[in-house]
Amino acid sequence: MIWQRRILSLSPSPHRHVPHSSQLLRLRKLATTSTPLRKTALYDFHIQHGGKMVPFAGYHMPLVYGNVGQVASHQHVRQSAGLFDVGHMVQSNFRGATTTQFLEWLTPSSLSTLAPYSSTLSVLLNENGGIIDDTVITKHASDAFYVVTNAGRRAEDLAWFAARLAEWNASERAKDGKVEHEVLDGWGLLALQGPAAADHLQALTSYDLRALTFGRSAFVPLEGLNVHVARGGYTGEDGFEISVPPAHTTFLASALLRSPVQLAGLGARDSLRLEAGMCLYGNDLDESITPVEAGLSWVIGKDRRATGGFMGSEKVLNQLKDGPPRRRIGLIVEDAPARQGAKILAPGTSDEIGVVTSGIPLSPTVGKNLAMAYVKSGFHKKGTALAVEVRKKIRAAVVSPMPFVTTRYWRG
Repeated sequence: MIWQRRILSLSPSPHRHVPHSSQLLRLRKLATTSTPLRKTALYDFHIQHGGKMVPFAGYHMPLVYGNVGQVASHQHVRQSAGLFDVGHMVQSNFRGATTTQFLEWLTPSSLSTLAPYSSTLSVLLNENGGIIDDTVITKHASDAFYVVTNAGRRAEDLAWFAARLAEWNASERAKDGKVEHEVLDGWGLLALQGPAAADHLQALTSYDLRALTFGRSAFVPLEGLNVHVARGGYTGEDGFEISVPPAHTTFLASALLRSPVQLAGLGARDSLRLEAGMCLYGNDLDESITPVEAGLSWVIGKDRRATGGFMGSEKVLNQLKDGPPRRRIGLIVEDAPARQGAKILAPGTSDEIGVVTSGIPLSPTVGKNLAMAYVKSGFHKKGTALAVEVRKKIRAAVVSPMPFVTTRYWRG
């Protein structure tokens, strides 16, 4: 889901962390430069609060705010609560009598057995089992689903949905009812994250949030509005994602931005998600990678493993049975941080056995150089010693389980 066009020019301070140039290039790569950048409903709000705007996934998005650096913002989310604008994400509704079957064709998840107002991480797969995008799917009813996909994959995802819908609705599979797709363009999406998030949000609603456990959602009265609130997020902390109609996004963001909540930008979001072992599409996932290779086999439902019937199921199920040729791993790298594209070698040899896909220097929580990577199967086990080439020097690394930090989701 992250980074910068221009290095910040403010003077260094104990609270300022200027992202590494390769980190900025990674974010910049995800920006859509061939078309004008879009703005979320909170663009003016960000400017008013000192947001340093950068291109990301085709949008103007805040990297940091004012004199609060990325590390300080990261730590505030881990210790208290931060508010993120994630309105660049694509929010959709799918409706119709055969919606469950349609989405089970596009993804390997068991949506038919998912309880109403429950969510699951899933993946959209191509015909070869590659990941078109990762997504969060919320079931409201068997004929109504709310789906969130990545902004950086907007064009590809919407084209894929349109083509598959046309195919589905013209087939015998839609005999009990066609499926309709509505994109919630312009809607806001606010992510309130951190150990203080629940108490803060509870003070603004009569709804008992203790009943809203991780992976559950509800329509919640909030400051005179009735909004969709899902418990979860992209940081590894307890938190909520709140979908807001366009006309009310700034109002609700302002209502939420009260002490101890601080605004948090893309800088903190990227380091938080990496510590939590979460993938960033375009870095850690792409259309050549299957969910088995990505360590996401858990999104494949037990019944789907038996029956298949989803896009790319033949390859995915074969990899579940026989093992994949490569696997996503976590790495702790000594001496220097490894960035996207760094080669991974078998120790004591020049044999390239993998590549780094994401990395951060001196993780704010762990205090070590963390990375995510893909390596050949057999080199993926916890504690395996590897070597990483960083700026033409070989650095020692060790395979580490993910997440790198303990997650703190509210499960009741």
